[in-house]
Amino acid sequence: MISVTTAEIHALLAAFIWPLSRILALITTAPVLGNPSLPVQVKLGLALLVTILVAPTLDSLPQIDPGSGIGLLILMQQVIIGIAIGFSMRIVFVAVEMTGEIVGLQMGLGFATMIDPMSSGQIPLIGRFLGLIASLAFIAIDGHLIMIALVVQSFQTLPIGTVGVASSMFSDIAIWGREIFLFGLQLSLPVLAALLITNLALGILSRAAPQLNIFAVGFPLTLTVGLLVLALSIPYFTPLLEQLIQDGFGMMMRIVGLPSIKFPE
Repeated sequence: MISVTTAEIHALLAAFIWPLSRILALITTAPVLGNPSLPVQVKLGLALLVTILVAPTLDSLPQIDPGSGIGLLILMQQVIIGIAIGFSMRIVFVAVEMTGEIVGLQMGLGFATMIDPMSSGQIPLIGRFLGLIASLAFIAIDGHLIMIALVVQSFQTLPIGTVGVASSMFSDIAIWGREIFLFGLQLSLPVLAALLITNLALGILSRAAPQLNIFAVGFPLTLTVGLLVLALSIPYFTPLLEQLIQDGFGMMMRIVGLPSIKFPE
């Protein structure tokens, strides 16, 4: 007769639940993988598959009941680590969408919004377009696979235990979060410069010819110039976006304490 003790059951549950919570938190918050349009069953299935592959490779876990108070604290710790890793890359995509919002407002397309499944809210049309480009570039460099590899390696640098996460992790994420405005401004500068010149020309034209209906001329002109400059700047947008994504991975490595990672060429 096979007998299983309570301690063995607790150890089996802990060896599966704690890694699953970190991996599932990453998948939920990470870009592309955490897209709300992706079925919940797919996200949960992916998290379960990765956990089944990772759990046997983990070092010895603390002998703590996962349902106890300390066990729940460890569970919350794993969720926080997973959210921090995924949020680090999500900031890059928010910066890209902010670029589209700035450009769209200057072009006069602030009223043209659509539902974004990533944030479950309305964003300008240009922001959605640039977000799709960012998602395609992210998948093209296997960013989703690198994120999964990072969270797997994080179990070696941030092992599951009663030791809390460093407070510097939260300050690093806060500092990284302010880069949204810097990235958004950098990516939108070419279009903003062109639209600034266009608006200055329209201002001079309105003073030189007051009888001209500047609203009838200005809107199609700014829209045409904005779309033209945006189309011309797209080839230069992708390399900069890839660099921003690599910076995001660098931030993720700082959080998990990894020295380096090899990016695809």
